[in-house]
Amino acid sequence: MSIALSTGLYATHVLVPPTPGPIAAASNLKLDNLLLVILVGLVVAIPAAIAGNIFANKVASKYQSSIDEEISYEEVIKKYGTLPSTWKSFAPIVVPIILMAFGSIAKFPGDPFGKGFLYKLFVFLGTPVNALLIGMFFAFTLLPHLDSETLNSWIAQAMKDSAIILIITAAGGSLGNVIKEIKVGDYLGQTLSGLNLGIFLPFIIAAAIKTAQGSSTVSLLTTSALMLPLLPSLGLTSDIAKTLVVMAIGAGAMTVSHANDSYFWVVSQFGGIDVKTAYKTQTVATLIMGIVTIITVFILSIILI
Repeated sequence: MSIALSTGLYATHVLVPPTPGPIAAASNLKLDNLLLVILVGLVVAIPAAIAGNIFANKVASKYQSSIDEEISYEEVIKKYGTLPSTWKSFAPIVVPIILMAFGSIAKFPGDPFGKGFLYKLFVFLGTPVNALLIGMFFAFTLLPHLDSETLNSWIAQAMKDSAIILIITAAGGSLGNVIKEIKVGDYLGQTLSGLNLGIFLPFIIAAAIKTAQGSSTVSLLTTSALMLPLLPSLGLTSDIAKTLVVMAIGAGAMTVSHANDSYFWVVSQFGGIDVKTAYKTQTVATLIMGIVTIITVFILSIILI
């Protein structure tokens, strides 16, 4: 389940606006038709998500997670009594997602909410830290009652469980940032940009940068900036061609997730997966997704360009 969730999230994160990576890549490539990027991104993300799901079911399911708390519905009712409503249960997750989506939409070219109060409100509430803080307040509505037991015992246990994950995730992100600061990604990008490989060129550059420094967003930003002056020589100047370049960069930006990627640690730690198993599942799954995605992009380029 962890790998299935991870791959589904990953496909849309690197390919479909309003996530920041594809928006920034489209902007760097001087592509104003963001609706086209969204539509093509949805089409390209489907094979990637399916490939990730098949891998999760056929391969990742063979490995064991350290989280083995299997409690039946009857046992949950017996232990906790009346369960929260559907709205209360989903609000801590859904509300931040909606707020972040509106925050991203507010920044779309054309200013759909204008530049006044609504724009400032959605941008403020859609900032990830603020949106997650609001989600935390919704999480407090799940408490059966506010007293010393819930405020001290429950929250203390939550902090204890999350501390290790936060530290390890931060360490993975820090490693990726150190590698980024020593300009390994820039060197790889400039070295590979001399190759004339058509639609495969942005994929290879993005994959090299992603694998070297860990961040998908940085890979999308750096590769798109490097690709802009190369587009005329590659014959990729139309809106649909630029859109497919964004998709190719996105395919590379998911190839591959390993120890210098903070997302790798989020998946492994929250999923109760040891590092060796995470390499066999999360890392291999993202490799397969990247390959499937660039093949999809290549087929679309034959049809549409």
